[in-house]
Amino acid sequence: MTHDELLVLAAIVPLMLLQSTWLFINARKHGHNRWFWGIWGLIQCPFPTIFYLLFARKILSKRT
Repeated sequence: MTHDELLVLAAIVPLMLLQSTWLFINARKHGHNRWFWGIWGLIQCPFPTIFYLLFARKILSKRT
């Protein structure tokens, strides 16, 4: 791997771990399937967080 690829990887790994940890803890706190959200947060970014906020937490319906 090149130096640039290593830098990108070094930036992405902590971001994915942070996202997954937050999704796991927040889903457990709000009674959602914590393992699903935590594992999905490790696989890709940022769609799990967006979908969690829109569909599990329903942030749009609380505003109206």
